[in-house]
Amino acid sequence: MFTSLSQGNHSAMNPSAPALYDAVLLDRDGTLVEDVPYNGDPEKVRPLPGAREALDRLRAAGLRLAVVTNQSGLARGYFTERDMHAVHARIEELLGPFDHWAICPHDDTDGCACRKPAPGLVHEAARALGTAPRRCVLVGDIGRDMAAALAAGATGILVPTPVTRPEEVAEAPAVARDLPGAVDEILRRDRAVRPVAPRTGRAGTVLVVRSDSAGDVLVTGPGIRAVAAGAERVALLCGPRGRAAAELLPGVDEIIEWPLPWIDGSPEPVDPDDMRRLTARLAAVGAEEAVVFTSFHQSALPLALLLRMAGVPRISAISDDYPGSLLDVRHRVPVGVPEPERALSLAAAAGFALPAGDEPALRLRADLPAPAVDLPASDYLVVHPGASVPARACPPERCAEIVAALAADGHRVLVTGGPGERELTARVAAAGGTDLGGTTDLAGLARILAGARCLVVGNTGPAHLAAALGTPVVSLFAPTVPFGQWAPYRVPTVRLGDAGAACRDTRAARCPVAGHPCLSGVDPARVVAAVRRLAPG
Repeated sequence: MFTSLSQGNHSAMNPSAPALYDAVLLDRDGTLVEDVPYNGDPEKVRPLPGAREALDRLRAAGLRLAVVTNQSGLARGYFTERDMHAVHARIEELLGPFDHWAICPHDDTDGCACRKPAPGLVHEAARALGTAPRRCVLVGDIGRDMAAALAAGATGILVPTPVTRPEEVAEAPAVARDLPGAVDEILRRDRAVRPVAPRTGRAGTVLVVRSDSAGDVLVTGPGIRAVAAGAERVALLCGPRGRAAAELLPGVDEIIEWPLPWIDGSPEPVDPDDMRRLTARLAAVGAEEAVVFTSFHQSALPLALLLRMAGVPRISAISDDYPGSLLDVRHRVPVGVPEPERALSLAAAAGFALPAGDEPALRLRADLPAPAVDLPASDYLVVHPGASVPARACPPERCAEIVAALAADGHRVLVTGGPGERELTARVAAAGGTDLGGTTDLAGLARILAGARCLVVGNTGPAHLAAALGTPVVSLFAPTVPFGQWAPYRVPTVRLGDAGAACRDTRAARCPVAGHPCLSGVDPARVVAAVRRLAPG
């Protein structure tokens, strides 16, 4: 048995090329240097402990560096542009050179597109560095930094200081104790998705597994594509709830649909005859190896036992529990890693990597069928009020108020939902939207989302569908599961909802708190503002 730890993964093929990120963007005050309000004096520059060493590690890893900083002192006349450049020259003298400085000189009242939490500085820095926001990670000390990163589609890591508010810490996608800790996390994540050892040739048939709902299957897509890049043929074992999503993934040659009683949320009793039939079906695949993808709270070992009984000679999976002889590659992943990266890291531990030019992002097949409904010729937004897990759905009355607010702001709003959600979508759409509930399958919904300016949705499958299409997401996110693991991946996003609610990290399927306060308190005006930030007219 080979045990891999994601901290130790490395790429023997191209160890110097960043896999996840091209650039690190850094807030200035409170992140790189001590926060001296409206500082125009280079003599007051004091680097934070360990900053120079941390930045040099990023430079040595081939990552480009930029500073993204709000400097409203310029607009207020507290210092001159010459003073600011003198401060920046002193920072570079102490911390080394930066590849770009992205500066907002405006005040909050100016209504500019660059002042954080707007994403303008992130876009500017990415352009200047010759990359895209999705390949950048922003390190900052307050919620504005994280909001700017998310709205641009970049990764955000918060390094709290005494002035960081508790709610900002709760909302952050990732938190590090300080800048050196953030650099540790950036480099660890990048190493984790690189193969431990290169393959000398392509594998034959590989069985990949993700037996869960549509959203779970979609976030596993990058890991499955990595396997497909190194295999002659890929068969995917999934459950009934994930079948429609499996049909949308590139790299899958065969789909085997089978419910697994140790995975399903409402399982049937274990049927020995059904397990024998499943074992025979797995043996019929003729797989040379299997890669078993699971969520962070699931076990791969029951299926690994059946795969051994089916004669699969090599099995890779994530397992904190001792697997005995059930696994050839036992991989472990720290808590909090985004699910797509978690899947990619397992594929890398098994020796598979995405090919050159394939971004580590969610993707769908290019040959999606057209939706069964006529779409508006003009711009439109989509509101999807339902969720596969009730605790993650925004209350219908609040969704209706959101639709009304968006319509009053001049937007054409389409309300979508599955066949079992017609009553819900009709109720929500009556506030000013067009009801499309039950009119499309998942592939049709993908086509609708592909043409939308923005999607307003809870933490459910369509959020990941939108991420795979590059459609911005206003995420009404119930904190029952960690946002950093389940946020729409590498797509412009605004998070709304109470991140510190009592249901936080409970993984509850039904809201354990009366009144569903984490989402019932979402202000429709904030949704309108979020849409304006993500999809300006």
